[in-house]
Amino acid sequence: MTSADDEKARRIAAIRSCDRVLSHGKPATIRERLAALAEREELDGPVDMYGDGIVSVLERRVAGLLGMEEAVWFPTGTMAQQVALRCWAGRTGNPVVALHPLAHPEVHERGALSALGGLRTVHPTTARRLPDADEVRGMDEPFGTLMLELPLREAGFVLPTWDELTATVAAARERDAVVHFDGARLWECPPHFGRPLDEIAGLADSVYVSFYKSLGGVSGAALAGPADLAAEARTWRHRYGGLAFQQWPAVLAALDGLDRELPRLPEYVAHAKDVAATLRDALAERLGWVRVHPETPHTHQFQVWLAESPEVLDEATVRQAEETRTALFGRWSGAEVPGVAMTEVTVGASALEWDAAAVREAVDEFARFLAGA
Repeated sequence: MTSADDEKARRIAAIRSCDRVLSHGKPATIRERLAALAEREELDGPVDMYGDGIVSVLERRVAGLLGMEEAVWFPTGTMAQQVALRCWAGRTGNPVVALHPLAHPEVHERGALSALGGLRTVHPTTARRLPDADEVRGMDEPFGTLMLELPLREAGFVLPTWDELTATVAAARERDAVVHFDGARLWECPPHFGRPLDEIAGLADSVYVSFYKSLGGVSGAALAGPADLAAEARTWRHRYGGLAFQQWPAVLAALDGLDRELPRLPEYVAHAKDVAATLRDALAERLGWVRVHPETPHTHQFQVWLAESPEVLDEATVRQAEETRTALFGRWSGAEVPGVAMTEVTVGASALEWDAAAVREAVDEFARFLAGA
């Protein structure tokens, strides 16, 4: 194994040994993941074959939740989104996609939109937020599709207000463009917007959602929209190699996530606000400079920035987990500014037992390990 493999194995072992885990929860074993699904009634049904059976059940459920005519299962969100955007380019006759430069296709897909789909991207804004209506209205060239990532992860899981979102969508309509939502984390957006999922999704012409990011699934995604778009998407899914023989393990986990995690997301979002505020105050008292972004999280996820190298912070994080059986943070990454690092905090089920006193106690321990790193 490489040193990176060794470090990963050490980190996972340390977190699995913990009694308390604030962010993300404990990494599960394959046996644990299968055991969690062992009571699902679908286990007594037939396996799927090329997208029928349990896959169709999931597709219908997602379409209903999002208020769309149909939904199509995809093995990955990257594939679902590429298919959606190339379908809309063919329908609008315009291969230009307006999106944020921090959006997933620009940061994490190795130029796939242009390499595979012949699409071209333009950026309404470079600010670390979603584009507003004036920026969309003021674009200096035509575009066929406006893609909005809700929330925008790389900017700190940020969301616009409901009025800002509806105005931005309206501005795209004025430009004769269609609107596609990258809703990989759309499931946790209703508390911020004060609107149900179907009303949020209903602003767009199509929506992609993920089953593993917030719902704890194994993998997989769905693209939801009008029936004719779904039919075309199924054709492109096959062309992209996404029509697998059987996909029941991932689909079963997705259904379990919809049953188990989706109803709890509002509770996670509410608790994230308390956790973020306590982390900010406690870290500032112990370490001085700290930034929690957004100061009040828009979802159940947010960023923590500290003035230290990621290597030093990773070592303190792992040592705290190994020696105190408490995991406060996950991995740290470098930033554009030298000497500053960032970690993402995800407040889920394991974090609900953490009150303000527990967070402060863990911060005190972390600061001691950091001082000795």
